[in-house]
Amino acid sequence: MFTQVEREEWNQWRSVSQSISDELRDVVGNTPIGQTASDIVYRQIQVIKSLPIEAADRVRDIQTRALQAVVNGERPDELYEMILSSGDVAASRARLIARTEIGRATVALTEARATAVGSDGYWWRIEGAGTRPSHFRMRNKFVRWDNPPTLDGMTGHAGCLPNCKCWPEVQIPTTRR
Repeated sequence: MFTQVEREEWNQWRSVSQSISDELRDVVGNTPIGQTASDIVYRQIQVIKSLPIEAADRVRDIQTRALQAVVNGERPDELYEMILSSGDVAASRARLIARTEIGRATVALTEARATAVGSDGYWWRIEGAGTRPSHFRMRNKFVRWDNPPTLDGMTGHAGCLPNCKCWPEVQIPTTRR
């Protein structure tokens, strides 16, 4: 009986997950939200002035793949394998890049969707006691989408910085009648 229930739950989860992925793929591929998310990612890459052109192109490829991974509901492991096989990158560095870029892609999509409905910003939320002091100080603070904070010498929204497990809780505007 338990096996049957587990199988039915798994099949239901896969069905819902596939439906979410299909709808998200449509949003990213066929709406202004997808273009906005891509533009946000591209602006993030341009800010990294220290990168040579070839490295910037590589980062753009990784970010494009990260956005696809988010849409497809993939884990950072698959992006990690791509990064690791692409050149002289240590396994630990490839893992860090994969996690960070999935985070950036996720937040870029969140920002694009949030601004499309008129959101000005979000509340910075943290995960656990092991959060960096600079991120802990951001806990529960309101952050505008157009003004990401600079923490530890890096500028970015919650979830966009290396090894950041924080996330943006989007402020959705209320309408008054």
